[in-house]
Amino acid sequence: MSAFDLDAELSGDAAFRLVAPSYVRLFWRTSVLDTVVATLREQGYQVVRLDASTWPSEADLHRDIAAALHFPDYYGHNLNALNDCLSDVVTYDYGTTPDATGLVLVFTGYDTFSRHCPRTAQVVLDIIADQARAAALFGHRVCCLVQSNDPAIRFEPVGATPVTWNDAEWLDSTRQQDRP
Repeated sequence: MSAFDLDAELSGDAAFRLVAPSYVRLFWRTSVLDTVVATLREQGYQVVRLDASTWPSEADLHRDIAAALHFPDYYGHNLNALNDCLSDVVTYDYGTTPDATGLVLVFTGYDTFSRHCPRTAQVVLDIIADQARAAALFGHRVCCLVQSNDPAIRFEPVGATPVTWNDAEWLDSTRQQDRP
């Protein structure tokens, strides 16, 4: 699959709108996230959803992501190994298929993991952003949707781009009300 078609009308393409500013996007309302995920599934994306609120340690992250993406048994369960294995995922060695439109990693409750392991939470998003950019070189669409129960959560730029809120929640005021 090509990255995106220059001749296509892209303003209505959910994936294009997501990755144009950054390969890693933030969500607060699970209803907004679920709508975007449903649209991407309808468009043929493989969605891998992980509950980061159950990760009190870095080891928990590695255990769950290795299982979800079918990392090989020799996976080293550290950030360097995560980067290496994700580079294999983006070239279709395992964890995804070229038959899918692309791969969407969804982390829910990421604020909890970020409180337990702030540096690791930042580095993981940076690794994913870097690998998503590398994937685009091969025509493989990869992005990461990060749900936070903290509407004020912030991350440093990843992959040399900012981690931004999704279109529906980018105004701070949209995250200061009760969630529907």
